[in-house]
Amino acid sequence: MLDISPILLLVTGFVFFTLLILLNKILYKPLLEFIDNRNDSIKRDLENAGKNTSDVEAYYKEADQIILNAKAEAGKIREAALSEAKEIAAKKVEQKQSELDEEYTLFLKDLEADKTEFQASLSANIPLFRDSIKQKLGNI
Repeated sequence: MLDISPILLLVTGFVFFTLLILLNKILYKPLLEFIDNRNDSIKRDLENAGKNTSDVEAYYKEADQIILNAKAEAGKIREAALSEAKEIAAKKVEQKQSELDEEYTLFLKDLEADKTEFQASLSANIPLFRDSIKQKLGNI
């Protein structure tokens, strides 16, 4: 029937335990160590990602602040340029207005001189006009 051989049982047990010890040293311990290292690496990466997220948020806030400051400065520069342009335009308008006033004054003087000259010419020719009118009235 079935014969159990104690030597074969001991050799099989020895081979089994030896194989178990070898597998433990060669396969399981390095595999478990690798898995632990990988888990630690993943945990560190997650922590770094959290830190990076907070750093990125800080950078976004800083960038937004810089943009707001730049917009404010641009507004000031634009206002300064507009006021300077308005001042220059007002000076040009004032200068042109004074030039036009001078030209108008000269025109009025010339007109007055022409008026006086025309009146003098008419006054000098009044006797001729009277004679001409008398002749025409006499012809009627």
